[in-house]
Amino acid sequence: MASNAPVGKPTGMNAPRPPKVAGIDSTVPAPPDTTAPLPGVPPAAPPADAALPPGVLIQDRLASWVSDLTTLHELTERLIKTSSLDGALREVLGAGAALVGARRGMAVLEPADGLGPTSTIGLGLAHADLGTIETVPHGPGSHGRLLDGLPEAGPTAPGPSSAHPAPGPSSVRPARVPEPIAIRDVRTEEGLDPRHREVAARLGYAASYALPLATEESGRLGAAVWFYDEPAEPDERRRHLIGLYGRFATEHLARLLQVERARVRVATVAEELLPSRLPRVPGVRLAVRHLAGPQGGGDWYDALPLPEGALGLAVGSVSGTGPSALAAMGRLRASLRAYAVMEGEDPVAVLSDLELLLRLTEPARSATALFAYAEPAQRRIVLAGAGHAPPLVVGDRRTEFVETSLSAPLGMLTCWEAPSVELSPAPGETVLLYTDGLLRRTGDATDRTFARLRAAAASVPEADRSDPGAVADHVLRTLLPEGLDPAVEGEDVVLLAARFE
Repeated sequence: MASNAPVGKPTGMNAPRPPKVAGIDSTVPAPPDTTAPLPGVPPAAPPADAALPPGVLIQDRLASWVSDLTTLHELTERLIKTSSLDGALREVLGAGAALVGARRGMAVLEPADGLGPTSTIGLGLAHADLGTIETVPHGPGSHGRLLDGLPEAGPTAPGPSSAHPAPGPSSVRPARVPEPIAIRDVRTEEGLDPRHREVAARLGYAASYALPLATEESGRLGAAVWFYDEPAEPDERRRHLIGLYGRFATEHLARLLQVERARVRVATVAEELLPSRLPRVPGVRLAVRHLAGPQGGGDWYDALPLPEGALGLAVGSVSGTGPSALAAMGRLRASLRAYAVMEGEDPVAVLSDLELLLRLTEPARSATALFAYAEPAQRRIVLAGAGHAPPLVVGDRRTEFVETSLSAPLGMLTCWEAPSVELSPAPGETVLLYTDGLLRRTGDATDRTFARLRAAAASVPEADRSDPGAVADHVLRTLLPEGLDPAVEGEDVVLLAARFE
């Protein structure tokens, strides 16, 4: 009786995988040599799998499709992790270079609606190289044609059957998406501007492939172009892969564009709600630093000239983030200015009136605040705080916190009242007022944060102590060496410095 021999795996399943591309486990092969064959050279023999059984061909094709989907999944996963427009453009350039088999590239963000922002990112190209490429006229065969030839998506023009189009996606006119532009050989391509050939020779590229960053729904956002060192162009499979990736990348860029525009709008509103400039009052020099988060917090500051050469200084924070917190902050700051003009010599009365207003108009919101009535000529300060961190005095002989009484934030008690504190800064000393965001952005415990703040203020170089702006900058650099990450949600940071002469 004959024994059964083990059956090996099909030949197609044992086929070797292509090498990795640009560090990505991609199955897209390296770009083939697309130059014309030499005269007299016989054509290449047909592929070895041409005579393979249909089942093996189907297995190979399925394996190739699965590998392509895996590659696209890896690339899109990397793209979706980007949180900024520039970061996303750089990722698109790197992934696109791997898919089309190029080494260098350029991405241009230029939304068709003209509302910005605009940006140009290069891969393997210096800043001067990007400027040189941008001198190429937007003519036939140039990737600039993609930027000029695609309108933005807009409302559908009413026709005989749509005199009253229904609101929603059906009333939006899809924009026509242009086809990619492939230039196989810059030297022989017809219709190119002479400047295009000149730039290609100077930068050392011989071919290019331009892809529109556009969809029918989003309209045109920009374009990406990759450059080959030798005459070449992506084959049909590569075109298909980069087309799929480009559509996904455009949708991701459109989302990031909306977030960036919303962030800019919030930042603009926040800046308009805060003082446009600090007042000039004899005997004191002022400086302020305001760092805003991506959602826009409710931290604020104010410096208000008062009668008889006095000065009102205030910092505070409203609970919450976003437009509602900004609106509440604006109302609270405007009210405090009015109370400061009427009874600024009594900081307790100012904060008591502010607490009553907050409790009556916005019972679901709380706030912290610190108001100081300063007389620079006498170097005298009277201040009161509601749930706020104490000021810090920085001078040649001392760096210490002002002892203030503990009190609850505004809106937390039925009736707020706390005693005021009087302070007499010496000539040359700087008083730092700050919001809780400066403490919480460090990520440390409260006691450690206060110790770090005091150490940062004490380490201000002697040469910088006469400039309140330099003092504020040193403290911020010491506590937040990497700055305020705009992609991380959190409170704003306000640091107001007053140096008494």
